[in-house]
Amino acid sequence: MTLAALLSVMAVHLAAAISPGPAFVVSLRVAARDGARAALFLAIGLGLGAVAWAAAALLGLTALFTLFPELLTVLRIGGAAFLLFLAWMIWRGADKPLPLTAGSRGPARSGLSALRLGFLTQIANPKAAVFFGAVFIGLVPPGLDMSDIALLLGAILFIETIWYSIVAAVFSRGPIRNAYGRMKSALERVLGGALAALGIKIALG
Repeated sequence: MTLAALLSVMAVHLAAAISPGPAFVVSLRVAARDGARAALFLAIGLGLGAVAWAAAALLGLTALFTLFPELLTVLRIGGAAFLLFLAWMIWRGADKPLPLTAGSRGPARSGLSALRLGFLTQIANPKAAVFFGAVFIGLVPPGLDMSDIALLLGAILFIETIWYSIVAAVFSRGPIRNAYGRMKSALERVLGGALAALGIKIALG
């Protein structure tokens, strides 16, 4: 795999990661609500989820979706249901105060819990497999060996994790977190509504 092809995949993936979606909504909330540590674990989970879909695309899952569109429908509805559940949980907890972060007397979300949430949030969007399939068809040469595949998946993990780590660093900062705390009820209803809308969009295709 040439360096130009790898950089092209990384650039397209970065643009997709930056665009607003379920992962961004969840990342913003976890960073502001639970602090930098939880948000960094969330970023790793999102990266692992992206790698899972990219690997699935390399294994031909996109072609399988073409042959059996009902499989994509099932995965889409299941993913949308998970996002709607998250939206409901955010909405329901909008009036609760921010949890205390590390160094305080109360716990924020654990790292393992955040990592799991990140992975499941990414897996909840099966369109990621279609995206990677389209990108790979257009930019990745056929016949990759194992080292090329490992390099490609490592680059995807790096891009996804670094971007959401930046989101974590920004939205977990004290002034931003304090502002979030003051407006938490309204903001989390907006975030919950946005996540529900994204879930419905995924369900409808």
